[in-house]
Amino acid sequence: MIDFKDPENAIVTPINADLSGYVICVVATGGSHADLTHEYASIPIEMKTVATHFGRDYLRDISVDEFYEKISDLSHLSDRAILRSIHYFEDHERAKKQAQALRSGDISTFLCLVNESGRSSLAYLQNVYTNAAPHEQKLTLALALSEKILGGKGASRVHGGGFAGTILAFIPNELKDEYDTKMSKVFGDGSCHFLSVRKEGGVEIL
Repeated sequence: MIDFKDPENAIVTPINADLSGYVICVVATGGSHADLTHEYASIPIEMKTVATHFGRDYLRDISVDEFYEKISDLSHLSDRAILRSIHYFEDHERAKKQAQALRSGDISTFLCLVNESGRSSLAYLQNVYTNAAPHEQKLTLALALSEKILGGKGASRVHGGGFAGTILAFIPNELKDEYDTKMSKVFGDGSCHFLSVRKEGGVEIL
């Protein structure tokens, strides 16, 4: 887990997790990130309009109870800003639950929370496709196909900043080849990038 309250001194808490029954895959859908700067920028901008209403700089400085108690006072703001803030508060709690699930070896709960977070990104954060080009939804298509192939096993969600690019999938070992074959037919050979995570995790190389 990483806490970025102080970006210059982020608090990093290692978590040992056993995902040996799954492979991790990043699927490149082929979408372009061109002209998306304003889309990425809109997310923190809109969240900060909500924080400003409460007299704070960031949503993290507002309790979730205070937010929901006064949500009716936010009607002067855009609905999307409120929805994106809901995603923030709910995903903040999900991250804690995901960490606990990994610590306790409860991979089923962890994957369920990954799926919940992904659905929240689509419905509330709204960073899976851009309203400027609603006919281009490669990420949404990739997520729909993943859900079909996985059949209730594993998990998938938008990866990175969204709007275009990649999804992240946790695939049961026995479904790896099928997943690779079916996704590659749609997004091209080499679109599935299977990852191997070292026990050391992320380290600085000098």
